Amino acid sequence: MAESVRPSTSEKVLSLNLDPAKYGTFAEIGAGQEVANWFFRTGATAGTVAKAMSAYDMTFSDMIYGKCSRYVSRARLLQMLEHEFATLQERLANPRGKDTTFFVFANTVRAMPFHGQGECHGWLGVRLQLAPLSEPHDILIHVRMLDRENVDQMEALGIVGVNLIYAAFYYRDNLELLTRSLLDDLTRARIEIDMLKFSGPGFQHIDNRLCALELVGNELTDAALFTPDGEVAQPAEILYKKPVLLIRGAFHPVTKVHLDMLDAARRHYEPSLHQDNPDYIEIMETTMDNLLETGTVDKEEFLQRADVMQALGKTVLISRFAEFYRLTCYLARYTTMPTGVTLSVGLLQQIFDEKWYAALEGGTLEALGKLFMAHVNVFVYPGLDDKGQAIDIQNLPLPEHLEPLYHHFLKTRQIIPLETSLPELLQHSPSDIRKMRANGDETWRDLVPPQAL
Repeated sequence: MAESVRPSTSEKVLSLNLDPAKYGTFAEIGAGQEVANWFFRTGATAGTVAKAMSAYDMTFSDMIYGKCSRYVSRARLLQMLEHEFATLQERLANPRGKDTTFFVFANTVRAMPFHGQGECHGWLGVRLQLAPLSEPHDILIHVRMLDRENVDQMEALGIVGVNLIYAAFYYRDNLELLTRSLLDDLTRARIEIDMLKFSGPGFQHIDNRLCALELVGNELTDAALFTPDGEVAQPAEILYKKPVLLIRGAFHPVTKVHLDMLDAARRHYEPSLHQDNPDYIEIMETTMDNLLETGTVDKEEFLQRADVMQALGKTVLISRFAEFYRLTCYLARYTTMPTGVTLSVGLLQQIFDEKWYAALEGGTLEALGKLFMAHVNVFVYPGLDDKGQAIDIQNLPLPEHLEPLYHHFLKTRQIIPLETSLPELLQHSPSDIRKMRANGDETWRDLVPPQAL
């Protein structure tokens, strides 16, 4: 369906209300009943709404859905969907189940409180049948509400909830269209969607890792991640108060040098961890710029890269952060534990290239101040310059006026040199390896780990 003909929020609601085959329950906690309200005020409500409810009081909520350690969480959302769908089927399956695709919409949200402080976010989900009498399937999203006023957040939540329900019924066979439609009648300045997940046998054709890719590629969020087992996650679920060791690259392909970089960084990073919290997350991060090398994203090739990174036990982060300071600011949203960023000496040189910071009011100083936070260390791996000469942090050519700032970060040990154990492999870039493979030169196999063969 073309972008120009997608229906408005009210048109989506009316089409659902007029479809006798779609019937369900709305359960909303934390920001009014803004999604159900669209269905009530648009007309023909009885065609869609079996029940609408909101258990704001924690005691009532626990009595209905069971105990939960966090009320605004994926776990609570799943409890709500499970209870409400079971109730819906129990009470209505016999009289109308053979002709109806039942659904439950639920959300649990923290909107802007009266005192006006704290993170405003929520979990929204639809549990629906794909055909009458079939088993239910889930589509879940996590949103960050960016409006500053509670009433505006509630309005935006109502719209994104309608978009999710409509997309679940009408766009579920087109992942790209479904993803884009979630912000219909909204802007990215109001809502960020940083997780999208499908589950159920009828959605087996959807790889949830592509959901993360679509969210970032369509600019619904700046970054999305999935774990080594391929499970998409909301960033706070993985990163909250966790130490992080990250390496950035295109990983096309993952090479032995990439792994040597991580091994070398790990030896410096692990001593910084507190004995009471030694566990940390290792992330391989790639940007949309890296994935768009040829102008479009090759999704099959992306999944092949992801398979390798997951086989190595790494969490995979996809981002829109061309500048490193934006990456460390993103991580700092979730953790102030020790954060190590591993990169090549060539990327370090780009960090000190002032052209990237022309739009910042504070220019290079502002960017580097955000990058080199107190809990952040940058681990730098040596390389070769354009003439094939060895280059590291000691002989890195920089503009003369930036050298005092650079030496400050060296002196404070926020820039830390790494040593290579594979100097003979530095001459082979990932691009060289791809050419070898394309030309039938089997020596490329010696340059990548077994997982990448």
